[in-house]
Amino acid sequence: MSYGIPNTNNLNKDLNMENSKKQDSVLRHVVLFKFKANTSKEDIEKVEAAFSALPSKIPQIVGYEWGTNNSPEGLDKGFTHCFFLTFHSEEDRAIYLPHPDHRAFGTILTPHLEDVTVVDYWTN
Repeated sequence: MSYGIPNTNNLNKDLNMENSKKQDSVLRHVVLFKFKANTSKEDIEKVEAAFSALPSKIPQIVGYEWGTNNSPEGLDKGFTHCFFLTFHSEEDRAIYLPHPDHRAFGTILTPHLEDVTVVDYWTN
């Protein structure tokens, strides 16, 4: 499985209209990773470090945090890592997605990734 970075041409449609509706909120970008069973702790740490370096390389990321699952519910479906990014606009996210540093991160991640889930939302 590859860490697919989407074509952002379609993401740029109607950004001005969407952004005008969202003046009082921020855009959250939530990413969950499930690593391959044979991924070493060292390789996971390299992925963590590479993702954590992105906010210093991509100024459109205005907030960043991450952690590992500790839910007692057993509903994680094998997803162990959650990365939580904040953007001021869909335009900023559209710059982030194809950014060369984001793509470079994808090359570090892809060999170790079994599955990924991404959810974006505007805060209320």
